[in-house]
Amino acid sequence: MSHKRSGLLPGLLAGLLAGLVCAAGLGTAVLFQQSLPGAVMAFGGGLPVSLALSLLIAVLVALAIGAVRPRSLVLLPFAALYAGGAVVAGQMAGSAVMIGAALRAPADERAPADLGDVTLANFNGGLPDALSLYSAPLSETWAAWLYIAVAALAALVLVALRVTRVRRAQRTEAAAEEEESQEPEYRAPFEPAQQPSPKPTTDLFAPRNPARD
Repeated sequence: MSHKRSGLLPGLLAGLLAGLVCAAGLGTAVLFQQSLPGAVMAFGGGLPVSLALSLLIAVLVALAIGAVRPRSLVLLPFAALYAGGAVVAGQMAGSAVMIGAALRAPADERAPADLGDVTLANFNGGLPDALSLYSAPLSETWAAWLYIAVAALAALVLVALRVTRVRRAQRTEAAAEEEESQEPEYRAPFEPAQQPSPKPTTDLFAPRNPARD
């Protein structure tokens, strides 16, 4: 099966691009989370908002891969990898810049992050603390791992459904084309579909049965 027919290579590229875009978007959301209304972040400890973002990332990655009408099952683990990786990259990038900006600013001058805080120095300064988001004990980091699992599992399921539908549709199309390619049996006009069975003819030279004559 070629890459063109299976949609493997286009699906990999589309999923990767969608994952990068989602990672950048999530990093921006993490960086500017303090600018959101307090009621939004306080609701459920911010868990519903983060789960919604994870599901959104999964949907976007699945839509990007599904747009190329994929048939290859190899795309399923890659969809989970792209979605989960986007969550990890977004969380780490946004947290690193936010922490780095807070560390570099005086304690009495700290303010919500803005675009001016997105610098390589702030990223490098806050990266060690951002890495602790996943290196700490699971009892402290379970929420971060939950966001990754939700995004990865949702993307895998959505792409699996899309691949199944595409494969089923292409099997149906192939069966229809095969039926159309079969030439019908030629019959002349007014010719019956089945030739009548020939009637036995009487042979004048054949011996007769005296009992029947």
